[in-house]
Amino acid sequence: MEQQTSYRVPRAYGPRVAVIGGGHGLATMLRGLKQYTENIAAIVTVADDGGGSGMLRQDLGMPPPGDIRNCMEALANTEPLMGELMRYRFTEGSLAGQSFGNLFLAALNGISPTFDAAVSRMSEVLAITGRVLPVTTADVRLEAEFENGASVIGESKIFYCKKREDCRIRQVRLIPEHPKALAAALTALRQADMIVLGPGSLYTSIIPNLLVDGIVDAIQSSNALKVYVANVMTQEGETEGYTVSDHIAALFHHSVPGLFNLCLCNSSPIPKEIAARYAEEGAELLRGDAEACAALGVEVVSRPISTVEDGYVRHHPVFLARELVLLHAERNVRIAGNRFTYWNSKYRTENNK
Repeated sequence: MEQQTSYRVPRAYGPRVAVIGGGHGLATMLRGLKQYTENIAAIVTVADDGGGSGMLRQDLGMPPPGDIRNCMEALANTEPLMGELMRYRFTEGSLAGQSFGNLFLAALNGISPTFDAAVSRMSEVLAITGRVLPVTTADVRLEAEFENGASVIGESKIFYCKKREDCRIRQVRLIPEHPKALAAALTALRQADMIVLGPGSLYTSIIPNLLVDGIVDAIQSSNALKVYVANVMTQEGETEGYTVSDHIAALFHHSVPGLFNLCLCNSSPIPKEIAARYAEEGAELLRGDAEACAALGVEVVSRPISTVEDGYVRHHPVFLARELVLLHAERNVRIAGNRFTYWNSKYRTENNK
């Protein structure tokens, strides 16, 4: 059999991709995207108030660094030792559980005029591909309201409150409401060839970004291809029992109907033993209800984009990035100035290596 050959456009000429979200899902996708394009802007939530990030936020009055640090690590081009150092977590004393990367960003924040300037400086130190941008520099908290009328303030408390109330989240809001978006984030959205929402926690990683003033308007006014990457599994304490259309409906409820018209879902099978373990924790394979999604004006595209690592189902960074770039090639062929962003059909021979 003739072996297929992999072709790629030079990364410098890859599509301009603006990604919106937070958490480990966003960082995973970024690791794959940087293999296809250098033109990445990651717009990251700053509503986290738990763990090491929450401690630094409380002690130093700075935005939470954790999600932003994860994204910078994913895009970093440094020596292995530097990467290991950034990921190191202290195991003893008052710093137990805290990562060196968080502390490094906190130190840069102390000597920088603004938090986004500190993020930019750390990006230079790590020689990252693309840019990482906090969605806002305002001090925001996340409030969740449940269908039974109960509410809770604090991103880290939503999981426990939902388990206690045993009902769905009706909506989330930021306190204070409508904080001003970082200007660079709005510019990145306006200049993007493709805007990607997710993957990540629906109510605590993706939606908080849409509640920042200016973000939804910038997405709406953009001519970019707009794609929502659905999670592979439902999430305990947040989206138990949800279908893909439930996710889309929640996103539209917190923004505007028709914010995007494509949803990329996973088609890779999940091993039965892995699915059984997830079921014990109240999570299951996210069910793709294409007809219900179509009724919301969203086309579902299913591709094999997941993998199993250490007993957990994850998006495969390269498979996911490749399918996104191919979607851009198929749906959004554009020439902008001297930037040739069309991926010819020969690049579709990219193999699974």
